[in-house]
Amino acid sequence: MIHRPVEEQRQQLLEDASRIEEHIQPLPSARGNPALVVLSGLPGSGKSHFCSRLVSRHPMACLESDALRKALFGQPTYSAEESRRLFSACHLVLNRLLAWGIAAILDATNLREEHRQRLYHIADDHKAKLILVHLQAPPPIVHERLQARVDGPHAQDLSDAGPEVYERMRLDAEPIGRPHISVDTSADIEPAIAAIVRQMKEP
Repeated sequence: MIHRPVEEQRQQLLEDASRIEEHIQPLPSARGNPALVVLSGLPGSGKSHFCSRLVSRHPMACLESDALRKALFGQPTYSAEESRRLFSACHLVLNRLLAWGIAAILDATNLREEHRQRLYHIADDHKAKLILVHLQAPPPIVHERLQARVDGPHAQDLSDAGPEVYERMRLDAEPIGRPHISVDTSADIEPAIAAIVRQMKEP
């Protein structure tokens, strides 16, 4: 593996972050006590739908990893280096948003605790309210959703993950190390949405 010079990597990071910031425009207004909402869940668990419903109830900057990966790479390969670049840039943007007083939500699988730890530190550094949401659904329902994605992808569905990706990623899922909200997306998600909105509005 060829390692690029540090300055070149730094310049790439700044460029990637700039492209992400362009993609998530327009930004909501700054608030006094911004929150960082982190979604965690396997493909097909309903993250993007949940994210859309939450943002419609409480304006915040939405970083949807599937959309941002394609914004950065066009035809993504889902390589480790690609993921490193994507999430390094996302972390930089989240730092900036919270520093500006803008609430944000990260829609990504976030299955491993070592990856979530970096998000914990971002929230802690800015003294931001951290809201962790674990999304799940019964495997038969997830498989049905993912197979439907393979058979006839919806224009608004930006994920490429099918049932085989779900089965592989199940092995990577680790328990969330901080207090969190668990949501079964095969049931009514509105009570969870309302609870999170209330939590975000609390001083």
